[in-house]
Amino acid sequence: MTPRFSADELDDAFAQFQQTVAEVAVSKDWDRWADQFAEDATYIEHAYGRFTGREEIRAWINKTMHAFPGSHMVEYPSLWHVVDPATSRVICEVDNPMRDPGDGSVFTATNITILTYGGDGLWSCEEDVYNPMEFGLMARRWCERAAELGTLDDAGRQWMETTGAMFARRR
Repeated sequence: MTPRFSADELDDAFAQFQQTVAEVAVSKDWDRWADQFAEDATYIEHAYGRFTGREEIRAWINKTMHAFPGSHMVEYPSLWHVVDPATSRVICEVDNPMRDPGDGSVFTATNITILTYGGDGLWSCEEDVYNPMEFGLMARRWCERAAELGTLDDAGRQWMETTGAMFARRR
């Protein structure tokens, strides 16, 4: 069976996806990010659930990325990717660094993303695979460092009060 999309087409679509992600990381216009998905797309997020349709994806991403810790992440670069024309997929590792707490230190966690291409520049599915504990510990450490530096804002402080305790340091 001939693949629906060539490796070159998948690479080109992924490059455009990454360009949009880079622009959205600066603009915080998560509607643009959601517009990269087909109307009937599926988004599988292991900690938050399954979202069906572009508009459900849009509502979820806006809520998530405008709240801590998503609101404090500054970019989402792919560290590596592979294309699989047989399944129309691009699989990549995404870095999620937090903004500088004030001393140049870096706080980040990664996830594996599986994107299924639907054609015409649109994605039919995204699945993010990661360890929520790793992200929580990273966010807590960022908050602790920002508090030490006097740069912890209200969003980080509120997250620490309501959620951060779940991610107490493990020794």
